[in-house]
Amino acid sequence: MNRFAYLTVAVVALAANPRAEMSASPTRHPGGDLNILVDGAAQRLYAHDGRWYVEALNGREYALQLRNPYSVRVAVALSVDGLNTIDAGRTTAVDARKWVLGPHETVTISGWQTSRTAARRFEFTTEARSYGQALGQTANLGVITAAFFKERAATITPYSSKDSPASAPAPRSAAPAEQKRADAAGREEAQADDEYAATGMGRRTDHVVRQVWLDLEDTPAHTVAIRYEFRAQLVRLGILPPGPTPDPLQRRERAHGFEPGFSPDLPSLR
Repeated sequence: MNRFAYLTVAVVALAANPRAEMSASPTRHPGGDLNILVDGAAQRLYAHDGRWYVEALNGREYALQLRNPYSVRVAVALSVDGLNTIDAGRTTAVDARKWVLGPHETVTISGWQTSRTAARRFEFTTEARSYGQALGQTANLGVITAAFFKERAATITPYSSKDSPASAPAPRSAAPAEQKRADAAGREEAQADDEYAATGMGRRTDHVVRQVWLDLEDTPAHTVAIRYEFRAQLVRLGILPPGPTPDPLQRRERAHGFEPGFSPDLPSLR
């Protein structure tokens, strides 16, 4: 097996104490703990009014990179458009099924987990074509959230013959690397002011997972939230400056008919 062609896959966990409150969870700068990747490159973050934004590229697939900044295992509740990326459930972060990362581990989640062996790629699209719209869940379109729960530290007690054996390490598995990006030629970026970004279900990809149980702390150590919008909406929000707006009438006024020379011979039309 070529280990450079594979990604380490986090495993699924269930949170301990599902009724725990989340009030103690600080929200902070993503800081590399959550990256949105397009063609393997992390997208630029923009700070605005206490939130973090990225530009959504209509029709493009993307992946979510999680990094564990702690020296203990964590379980990460990861939602896109308010839907759990594992089962599309609408729950609190405490109740959500989670991705497990080892100490200081980084993993990439490429899509919605549809079975124990497969996922469907995340894809930027419009609200009308989104997965959330198809499920009738549109209240949280345009936001990606990750809540990091630390594994509870084990209590060390003197050994007794009555004690149970130590738990075995969580099983690990590997999944094939992401398929080559789809050819996005011909897909246009969203231009209309009334189109808003959301996430759809793209191509099927292999993504093997296993389920384990972890004893987690009652509240997340921290949470990260990133909003995403098409460029036109980022301009409207004042996050990006407006680009030059061509005036069709002025373009037509500059027209003067013939140009000197001959018709260009375009190789692509031969």
